[in-house]
Amino acid sequence: MSLLARIVTIVFPIFLVVMVGFAVGRRQRPEMALVNRLNMQVFLPALIFMALAGRSFELRDNLAIALGAVVVVVVSGLLTWPVALLLGHDPRTLVPPAMFNNVGNMGLPLLLFTFGPSVLGSAVVLMLVVTVAQFTVGPWLLSGRLRPATLWREPLLAAAAAGLVCSLAGVAVWPPLMAAFKLLGDISIGLMIFALGVRLASARLSAWRIGLAGAVVTPLTGMAAAWAFAAAAGLDRHTADILFVFGALPPAVSSFIFAEQYRQEPDKVASIVMMGNVAAILFIPLALALRL
Repeated sequence: MSLLARIVTIVFPIFLVVMVGFAVGRRQRPEMALVNRLNMQVFLPALIFMALAGRSFELRDNLAIALGAVVVVVVSGLLTWPVALLLGHDPRTLVPPAMFNNVGNMGLPLLLFTFGPSVLGSAVVLMLVVTVAQFTVGPWLLSGRLRPATLWREPLLAAAAAGLVCSLAGVAVWPPLMAAFKLLGDISIGLMIFALGVRLASARLSAWRIGLAGAVVTPLTGMAAAWAFAAAAGLDRHTADILFVFGALPPAVSSFIFAEQYRQEPDKVASIVMMGNVAAILFIPLALALRL
């Protein structure tokens, strides 16, 4: 099987669920606000806790990859902001999807497939950095307000902290309890992608322009930031390769849910996410070809 064919096998299920959501959105026009809120407050927190509490890793061994992930997130946003202004778009619409990439339901399997089981710890660290950033910096970008005292009220952030504590402390979560978290968490990814399809069904035709811009800007800024940090920090080739592939990932599906929650042009964000994940069929093989 060719590299492109293998990448397609990872991306295809996402597109299929999006198309199902699109079809339902066209025929029934369901109200998704309550569903998205439940996903943010219940299902996604369960998924993050399960992912972190169920995996053991040494954080000290992954400090370089964690710092690199922070740099990729921040620099991607800084590079995308003037691009948004130049193209005449609201930066709050284009910048968050460029900063917060799809490390969860695309990045984890892609990294494991590319580098093998030994990369699992680094992949979890990358997911943690993006998760914390999206639930702290993300709301600040979208609302213009940052209230540190209220950050820990975010269910997903609290779940990430609890899962990390369990993992680092070596606490074994009671298996039936972990099974319950898994049942809840398994709902989240498919529901996010389905909700994206429903939103796309009502998206404006003109939104394809910003969607195309986001699809190109997100991986290019991510790869540029990863390459620059790896060169400046003198990372070993293996760590640099992991970070570069991370930088090439498309926008996270959860960016659409944040846009829906904060009413920040969700139809345009949906187009950015959809077209970005379509473009991943091109950009991910490109990243792998450049680094492997």
